[in-house]
Amino acid sequence: MVYIASWDDFLEKSVQLFRSDPEKTRYSMKYRHCDGKLVLKVTDDKECIKFKTDQAQDAKKMEKFNNIFFTLMARGPEADISEVGGKEQAEAQPVKKGRGRKQ
Repeated sequence: MVYIASWDDFLEKSVQLFRSDPEKTRYSMKYRHCDGKLVLKVTDDKECIKFKTDQAQDAKKMEKFNNIFFTLMARGPEADISEVGGKEQAEAQPVKKGRGRKQ
């Protein structure tokens, strides 16, 4: 088990690990409230990489990480992840207003 210090390196290596063997690769998150630490782990049973943080601002990074992995799992390992974003991208889309209930 290797802890990666840089978020960008962790993200890059995680995506490479998933693309090399999408059937076996999985990830998990563990949060310890008493310590305030979040650990993300990606493994394919041969290689295991981890990222540990205690910074609250890393929650946005974790959300983007989830969206990237959901995209890769749903669209396949060769999917383009350059347009995958977090909440800010979803909020930028126009909201359709329905007619509502007639009274």
